[in-house]
Amino acid sequence: MRIITGTARGTRLETLAGEATRPTQERIKEAVFSMIQFDLEGRRVLDLFAGSGQMGLEALSRGAGTALLCDSGIDAVDIIKRNAQKTKLWNRCRVLRSDAQALIRSLARREQFDIIFVDPPYTDKSVGDILGKLHRAEIPAPGSVVITECDMRDPVDAAGYIIRRHNRYGRVYITVYDYVGDKTEGAEVIGE
Repeated sequence: MRIITGTARGTRLETLAGEATRPTQERIKEAVFSMIQFDLEGRRVLDLFAGSGQMGLEALSRGAGTALLCDSGIDAVDIIKRNAQKTKLWNRCRVLRSDAQALIRSLARREQFDIIFVDPPYTDKSVGDILGKLHRAEIPAPGSVVITECDMRDPVDAAGYIIRRHNRYGRVYITVYDYVGDKTEGAEVIGE
């Protein structure tokens, strides 16, 4: 696994051994970043299930301003820190050890982000719950983009979000949401 493009292009990243985390495949990562390439410059990024930190670090490499990378595993947090230093993006990162639910509670109405990655383990079916909690906690900034990766065929329809894209990559489904807050109206799904 490596950073695909930008200031840290080609940097190889460490990953956790075993099945504890599921790193996003490179082709899927490239597809995600091609979908949001015009949304990155100078943006604040939140990666709730960071694993190795590759999504947040890729965003920083491509021009995002800052990133908060969070994972509940101590080994994952250590790897994220090493990867952030290796890519020379450490000064634009914050790395926290916390589960997603606790982090959302601690950030509620205190901090907002422009790009949010939600990629829980496949056994964790909380994507809809997390989207709802992010919305109620006012963590997505107005006009922000939220990207989910999960194995659910149908995209989660959550208050505050309009589905921009929903695509399948093998058994993985990527959904890109535009955050509209309380102005949600009917959505047209592109993709599949």
